[in-house]
Amino acid sequence: MAAAIVVVPVEGSAAKAGAALVTGAESGIGRACAVALASAGFDIAILYYRDAEAAAETGAAVAGAGKRWVAIQADVGDEAAVERAFDTARRDLGPITCLVNSAGLNMSGIDVADMTLLQWHRLLATDLDGVFLTSRRFVRDARQHGLGGSIVNISSIHAVDVRAGGADYCAAKAGVKALTETMALEEARHGITVNAVAPGMILTPMNARAMTDAAYRQSLEASVPAGRAGTPEEVAALVVFLASPAARYITGATLTIDGALSLLLAQGA
Repeated sequence: MAAAIVVVPVEGSAAKAGAALVTGAESGIGRACAVALASAGFDIAILYYRDAEAAAETGAAVAGAGKRWVAIQADVGDEAAVERAFDTARRDLGPITCLVNSAGLNMSGIDVADMTLLQWHRLLATDLDGVFLTSRRFVRDARQHGLGGSIVNISSIHAVDVRAGGADYCAAKAGVKALTETMALEEARHGITVNAVAPGMILTPMNARAMTDAAYRQSLEASVPAGRAGTPEEVAALVVFLASPAARYITGATLTIDGALSLLLAQGA
């Protein structure tokens, strides 16, 4: 079992909102969600895959918001690892009342004709199986303790608007959408909301070239009606809303945040 890192909050921290577990929280949208949820009052369990140093950087930002954190190494596609991660998070932070599924791999860019079964399974294990495993454990705990809570899954506009070379990713994200809606039906009576956020072009390490190559970034942004890429913080603000009491009557929804990019389908020809 991987060791966990715990930081105790400073005195005078914000009122406790419970604890949130965020997968893929070492960078990008996951990190932004962890920090935003900490600012909203949650202690944070940071699930990371490999980069312990990056996870600790997220933890430092959480501590800066006055909240406790624990960093736990886990492969979200590994059932035993997920179970251990939740056990550790609950032991160190108490009941988990919010789950954000942000861990994911990007599309391979490989046509189906050329894709190996290994690649197909590799991506689905993280992007779909991981959401299933963490969500299952979360709702089992929430039902047992009668606490209710919220799940927010980071999906993609490509769950609906597919791209060539993205069969693995698009299929996984379509699965996340269906899983979100199914669980919303199953968990509504238990006081658990289950929603998804579908980003378009967001400036994260997954879009590393767009972050370092200004000309390339501008060429992509020219296709976005809003004229720019989004930021992880904008996605995180939507996640915080869905995890808040103000969104208790929203469940089974997928909220798109893409500067109207997905609305261009079938335009121009």
